[in-house]
Amino acid sequence: MRLYPLVFKHVFTKMDPEQAHHFAFNAIKIAQRAGLTKLTRKFFAPAPQLKRTVMGIDFPSPFGLAAGFDKGATGIVALSDIGFGHVEIGTITGQPQPGNPQPRLFRLVDDRAVINRMGFNNEGAERVTARVANARQSLKADYSDTRPVIGVNIGKTKVVELEDAVGDYLASTRQLAIHADYLVVNVSSPNTPGLRLLQSVESLRPLLTQVGELADNVSGRHIPLLVKIAPDLSDEDVAEVAQLATELKLDGIIATNTTIGRDGLKSDDAKVQEIGAGGLSGAPLKQRSLQVLRQLRSLVPEDMALIAVGGVENAQDVKDRLDAGANLVQGYTAFLYEGPFWARSINKGLERLL
Repeated sequence: MRLYPLVFKHVFTKMDPEQAHHFAFNAIKIAQRAGLTKLTRKFFAPAPQLKRTVMGIDFPSPFGLAAGFDKGATGIVALSDIGFGHVEIGTITGQPQPGNPQPRLFRLVDDRAVINRMGFNNEGAERVTARVANARQSLKADYSDTRPVIGVNIGKTKVVELEDAVGDYLASTRQLAIHADYLVVNVSSPNTPGLRLLQSVESLRPLLTQVGELADNVSGRHIPLLVKIAPDLSDEDVAEVAQLATELKLDGIIATNTTIGRDGLKSDDAKVQEIGAGGLSGAPLKQRSLQVLRQLRSLVPEDMALIAVGGVENAQDVKDRLDAGANLVQGYTAFLYEGPFWARSINKGLERLL
């Protein structure tokens, strides 16, 4: 009998979702600080045959944790120790901000989904930078073979006007790029007013160009740069982003972020309407994220990395995305439902499937 589903049903579902998240995440970090995850690391570690090189980086597994779980880079080592091949931290903004008012995280258990309107709550690039640097050094010291990879996801500070957005992204880049294995420009969260307007080609071009140039300059090396897009883009818009990414020679695209759509949910309509605005993630996103992935793979060069995220629950979902052209796959929402053995379960499943 699996213990975590019982804990989730009888403990976490009775807690506010954001409080439950902090409680569970803190438990993982406490275990790491006590040395427990280091002792059990071999139990969680992906098999050697899962290693792959993407964007010139060696990943111990194609499966990693999407941005949004570790917003402050406080648990990179702990999350790596339980089996994630990479941990993408953030979204980090140029300035500290509290995010949107609570409650701002809601479960749709019948759909194995979550609605969030967190609003990029984080402590700002300057404060997070030291944690990323320390985690990178710890992973280098702790892993004699291929170490887990650190991705850094950056976004726009809410109080910064859209016309000043590039400067805000550059402030984060200047602080964080040197410690990142790869860098992600997030222009697709629905929870920062106006942010998705930056997905237009006219706005994206100067943003991606300047962030990429600065990241390489401050680091003295090439920092792989990716852009994260929304599932709500039309096929025409996806094609335009693919064309721009190809023109700018981006290293990759992450598809997809959360959706503002509410179609096809099993949960009670009244409950969904009561929750209100926010980005929906989890199982309902599975098909649309896969569609966007397939479209992108048909449009971008073979050597451009695609990271698939959205509705990933098990090893078969990961394999489906790899088969559809993804180089890496990320998950998040199912982690809340499956618990700390989730990454290990997926890695073990991939060993069999691949």
